[in-house]
Amino acid sequence: MSQRIFTGSCVAIITPFTKSSVDYEALKVLIDFQINNGTDAILICGTTGESSTMPDEEHKEVIRFTVEYINKRVPVIANTGSNHTTHAIELSQYAEKVGADAILSVSPYYNKTTQAGLIAHFTTIANGVNLPMLIYNVPSRTGINVDANTLIELSTVKNIVGVKECNLDQAAKVISKTNDDFTVYSGEDGQLLPFLSLGAQGVISVVANVAPTQTHDICKYYLDGNIKKSREMFYETYELAQTLFIENNPIPCKTAVNMMGLPGGLLRLPLIEMSNKNKEILHSVMRKLELI
Repeated sequence: MSQRIFTGSCVAIITPFTKSSVDYEALKVLIDFQINNGTDAILICGTTGESSTMPDEEHKEVIRFTVEYINKRVPVIANTGSNHTTHAIELSQYAEKVGADAILSVSPYYNKTTQAGLIAHFTTIANGVNLPMLIYNVPSRTGINVDANTLIELSTVKNIVGVKECNLDQAAKVISKTNDDFTVYSGEDGQLLPFLSLGAQGVISVVANVAPTQTHDICKYYLDGNIKKSREMFYETYELAQTLFIENNPIPCKTAVNMMGLPGGLLRLPLIEMSNKNKEILHSVMRKLELI
């Protein structure tokens, strides 16, 4: 399976919650905001979407709703990862059934495993569906790195077409040692330009929730060969990228979306409201960029 899912900017979109459920009308507004401002793909129910707080039925319904509402306007990537392989397959099969374009699968967190176990885990999931699959390597959250050699081996597995990579140190090896039909995307907004310089084809982005046009343009200018313009835009938004991680994601991101007058909704415990001090810092950065 050689077709690239997307090139450019994919937003890891927030999930707008009410006190008791998902606000689907608000989700429509957020989706349209993204598509109207140049976002190339949408990741639903990712870490930024607080999927770890979503029961299976809600998780599935949000995927189904998003696929139906987007209606092929841009690719939909469904996060169906789990640290229980069978559970990941079940979610992935559901995403395929309702028409998602691809799935994202995170490395097993908490219980973790060996590198051989990672190969078995991801291969088993990939063999359970026909959708293209991205691996998500985020050692800061999972406590385990999917090593470069492991990714290189997994790149030969049918359906495994790329990685959302948060470990810049190994990106060069992965990109240089895999075929062109295996795509590396940056998983770190603050390292987007270095990732692009190594051969990444875009980003799965938190910042795009707040600055979708800018995130899209950083990628487009770079991939079109206008590196100077891409670099300028990256530097312009770099402080925003840093500030959106001043507290654990997606606390600042959701706060920023609400500051913009968009219906970002509530956070779910264990996430709590941003501190007033950090909120002031975020507000200042947003005003500087004329986002509010």
